[in-house]
Amino acid sequence: MSQAYLDKLTRIYERYTEYVTKNPAATAQLESTVRTLSYLIAGRFADSHELSELVYSASNLLVLFNDSILRRSLRCTLPVSLSQQRLLTWLSVLEYVEVFLEMGAAKLWGEAGRWLVISLIQITKTIFRFLLLLWYKSGIQTSPPVIPLERDAEFGDAGKLTSGMMSSQRRSRSPAALWVSGSSPQARLWGAPSQDKRRSLLEELSSKPTHLGLQETIAESLYISRPLVHRLTAVLCLGLCGKRSWKPWLISGLLEVSSFSLFSETKFQNRWERAETRKRTFLLLYYLLRSPFYDRYSEAKIIFLLRFLADHVPGIGLVARPIMEYLPTWQKIYFYNWG
Repeated sequence: MSQAYLDKLTRIYERYTEYVTKNPAATAQLESTVRTLSYLIAGRFADSHELSELVYSASNLLVLFNDSILRRSLRCTLPVSLSQQRLLTWLSVLEYVEVFLEMGAAKLWGEAGRWLVISLIQITKTIFRFLLLLWYKSGIQTSPPVIPLERDAEFGDAGKLTSGMMSSQRRSRSPAALWVSGSSPQARLWGAPSQDKRRSLLEELSSKPTHLGLQETIAESLYISRPLVHRLTAVLCLGLCGKRSWKPWLISGLLEVSSFSLFSETKFQNRWERAETRKRTFLLLYYLLRSPFYDRYSEAKIIFLLRFLADHVPGIGLVARPIMEYLPTWQKIYFYNWG
C-alpha cells in the first residue's frame, strides 16, 4: 500500500514538473494569485493576519520550488556545491516563514514563546550565513539567499525572456513594499527564450561571486551579525535601560553604516551583487520606521503625510489608507522591522 502511494506521489510530482516547464507563464499567474490572495485576506476576520502571512509564505515557497524546476529545465543549477545549495535553500525557507513562525509562536505560547522563537531563528540564520561567508566563500549575501528568477515579459513581443536574471527585491510586507507593490503578475511571465538571451541567462546564473578580501569580509560579517547583535542588545537593555532605550537602535545602525562604509570602494563584478548593495542602501531608510525613532519622531509625520495624500490626491487613498491601517500591525512584528 505504501509503495503504491509513493508511486502515485511520484507521478503527480512528475506531471507538475512537466506542467511548470511547459507552462511557466501559467505558473507565474498561479504564484501571483496566491500572493494577491494573502493581501485580500488580511484584516477581514479574526486571525486573518496569521492566515494572510501563511498564504504569503506559501506563495514565496511556491516560487522557490517552481524556480528550482525551471533551473533544472535550463540545465543550470546554482554554481555551488550540493551542500552549499542545500544550506542556501534552507536559509531561504527560514526567511520565508520567519514572520509566520513569530505570529504562530505568539498565538500559541505568548510573548515568552514569541521571543524564544525569534532568538532561535536569528541564531540559526547567523550561523548559516557565517558558514556561507567563511566556509563556502560565497561573497556578499542576498536576501533571500536563493534569488528568484526574474521572468519578465516583453510587452511588444510577449512570451520571451528579457534580461533573464533575478530579482533582488527584499521579501517583505512592509509599508514600503506595499507602496511599491512588489512584482506585478506580468513580472514573472516568460516563454521559450531566444538563443542569445538563453546564453546570457545561463552565464549570469553560473557566475561566481566577487572574491572578498579581509576588509570586505569584515564588512559582511558586521552586516550578518547586526540582527543578532540588535536582539542581544535589546535583551540586555530591557533590564538595565528599559524598553524604550536608544542603544539597540544606535548599535544596529552603527554596524550597518560601518559595513556600508567598508564596502564603499569595492567593485562588484556581478549584477546581483550590485543590486544587493543598492538594496542595502535603500533599507537604511527603515531606521525611520524602527522604534524608538518611529515612536518619537516619524509616526506623526508619516501618518500626517499619508492622510494628506489620501484626502487631496485622487487615487492615492487606495494605497495610503491600507498603509495607515497596517502600520500598527507592522510595528508589532519583529521580523518586519529587524529581520
